[in-house]
Amino acid sequence: MTPRRVRHERCRQARIRWVIVTAEYSAHHLQVLEGLEAVRKRPGMYIGSTDSRGLMHCLWEIIDNSVDEALGGFGQRIDVILHDDGSVEVRDRARGIPVDIEPRTGLSGVEVVFTKLHAGGKFGGGSYAASGGLHGVGASVVNALSERLDVDVDRGGKTWSMSFHRGEPGVFANGAPDSAFTPFEERSELRVTGKAARGVTGTRIRYWADRQIFTKDAAFNLEELEQRARQTAFLVPGLEIVIRDQRAAEPVETTYRFDGGISEFAEFLAPDAPVTDTWRLTGTGMFTETVPVLQPTGAMIPTELQRECHVDVAVRWGTGYETVQRSFVNIIATPKGGTHQAGFELGLMKVIRAQVEQNARRLKVGTDKLEKDDILAGMTAVLTVRLPEPQFEGQTKEILGTPAVRQIVANVVSRELAAKFASPKRDDKAQTAQVLDKVVAEMKARISARAHKETQRRKNALESSSLPVKLADCRTNDVEASELFIVEGDSALGTAKLARNSEYQALLPIRGKILNVQKASVSDMLSNAECAAIIQVIGAGSGRSFDLESARYGKVILMSDADVDGAHIRTLLLTLFFRYMRPLIEEGRVYAAVPPLHRVIVMNPGSKPNETIYTYSEQELHALLAKLTKSGKRWHEPVQRYKGLGEMDADQLATTTMDRAGRTLRRVRMQDAEGAASVFELLMGNEVAPRKEFIIESSDRLSRESIDA
Repeated sequence: MTPRRVRHERCRQARIRWVIVTAEYSAHHLQVLEGLEAVRKRPGMYIGSTDSRGLMHCLWEIIDNSVDEALGGFGQRIDVILHDDGSVEVRDRARGIPVDIEPRTGLSGVEVVFTKLHAGGKFGGGSYAASGGLHGVGASVVNALSERLDVDVDRGGKTWSMSFHRGEPGVFANGAPDSAFTPFEERSELRVTGKAARGVTGTRIRYWADRQIFTKDAAFNLEELEQRARQTAFLVPGLEIVIRDQRAAEPVETTYRFDGGISEFAEFLAPDAPVTDTWRLTGTGMFTETVPVLQPTGAMIPTELQRECHVDVAVRWGTGYETVQRSFVNIIATPKGGTHQAGFELGLMKVIRAQVEQNARRLKVGTDKLEKDDILAGMTAVLTVRLPEPQFEGQTKEILGTPAVRQIVANVVSRELAAKFASPKRDDKAQTAQVLDKVVAEMKARISARAHKETQRRKNALESSSLPVKLADCRTNDVEASELFIVEGDSALGTAKLARNSEYQALLPIRGKILNVQKASVSDMLSNAECAAIIQVIGAGSGRSFDLESARYGKVILMSDADVDGAHIRTLLLTLFFRYMRPLIEEGRVYAAVPPLHRVIVMNPGSKPNETIYTYSEQELHALLAKLTKSGKRWHEPVQRYKGLGEMDADQLATTTMDRAGRTLRRVRMQDAEGAASVFELLMGNEVAPRKEFIIESSDRLSRESIDA
């Protein structure tokens, strides 16, 4: 056979072998993952991810089981302990997991709960009227994804205990997660390890997350845990949740308990001053649902059941334009909404639109139509529904899918809200009128902003005549390269004009302290000359209509004096940007200039020119002088202390504060908008008492020498 024919024959055989291998596909190629294998193989399907988010999801699967007990009236305290060995423990004083034998499997209730997927007491068996757990996979999933899990149950005067290694029951040699493990061979055993006091019941679960599953950097987030614990305590009035972090050298313990329910929650979440009180809208509705019900014989039979849905809403409007909505089903948060949130917005829009139409003449509405965002602006709402066996989209329970809930919530909200608007009480009349005024004002602002946006174009140097006269604009049309300096006072403006690079640096002077917009209304802010000028010059609108792409400058730099008054002015300006031009801060485009406090002229011997050194704090000045003294160098006395930007000449201001080559800028960042909002409310809000308390408590941190008296 010729070499060519040999190669051809080999290729033909190779193709035949390849066809045979790929074409063969039969039942023996299929894999059947039994028990908890599926969870370990595809953990993301059950907990979303294997990073810190998935780790926290596992913890809340365990905590929510205890919360469900509290919802049923069993146990009013839950302890969560973050141990220093990486484990976490959850304790409750509820009924305790059943320890008797489950007849179908022949296993104890504890083992069924922790080893069998889709097993639990929340499938319509009557143990829970409403619960967050539905699929019966929470505890078993956590067990499957844990290197070790220990459970202790106080029930019937005894303490029952069981341990698991990656979902398999057995016995550990000692308390360490990596100690020798012996699995049960023939029959697992729920051991009696102690006595429980008479009448005492409860469950204690401690587990170590499996590092074969979770990423190396996955960790329990204390801040997120406390936030969720606080939220749960709001939703279950009277429930006490204790968080104890033992990972640090100094253990931290925080307790959450709120008796005011979701009304108190709405007040806590609200970012602005109130226009209305917190209104409570409550009611119930019935619906029919066909679900499979487990019979005593073990069969699942489709049964038509009458369901009751309880609706409870706390809603209030404030002076701002931000919308804060939180929705829950059986205390489980649904951040992506669902049928209950759709029903809430449907009922809200129906009533508000009807009221605006009835009062169209007083409100001067004309033919304009309200949109959903007009009604939601400035609204803070907490929506909760409770019903048996709600349908969620996925195990992470982020979206409610039960169809009948939409109309029930809409009916309750529209009925209760219409009654509020029809109330003859003086306070109700005044507050409902303010709500209508607010939503109509939002509608008109939206329409005006849209019209303005359609006609607005970025002003270039030739078109800048329509901008404020006091603006000294730059020449470039390159937004990213341009900078707007907001300068304190006209005296500093004169020096800054000489110090700037007019190619890309624009100047806008303001007179002293602008309006405190944390206290003022939107109309007061817009009518204030300084605030209006800043918004007009930046050119991107304000509030909900703010369009970051329309901003005329790449950087906005606040340049105020390096004293107490300058810091106050900077805070007022930041308050304006935070409330009405927040995207600029979020994108890192707002800066604070850092002018020097002192100028030290170091005298050099002979003909060598003297050296000028700038310092930016008292501490830095003293350190410099000590260094010069040690080196045997002298300096001009007295050291110049700048009282304001106007005391510098143009060269000094350019060198220290404005020239890109030598200046220092502090970027204003906002990692946590809610935390920033609370700080602004404390420093600039209407409530005087918290601010006074803060000043008194913080007074010992302030040095008298720091006060520019």
